Amino acid sequence: MADYKKELTVPYINIKVAGSLSHDQRQKIADEVSETMNKITGKPKAACYIVFDEVPRTHWAKGENILSDQDAKERS
Repeated sequence: MADYKKELTVPYINIKVAGSLSHDQRQKIADEVSETMNKITGKPKAACYIVFDEVPRTHWAKGENILSDQDAKERS
């Protein structure tokens, strides 16, 4: 039974980034991530579910600093 369940598991990968990615960047990341999962786990690339969460920098903090505020300070 354990072997049967192992065969049914599919990779779910959630990638969070502060800011946004272009379609081309998302495609390249999906290609590389699914290829890496295939090499390491043997799962078919088509079985990988990859979700991109693009979080606005106004909604992301590093420590006590909101990233968009930090960006503004660096541009000044």
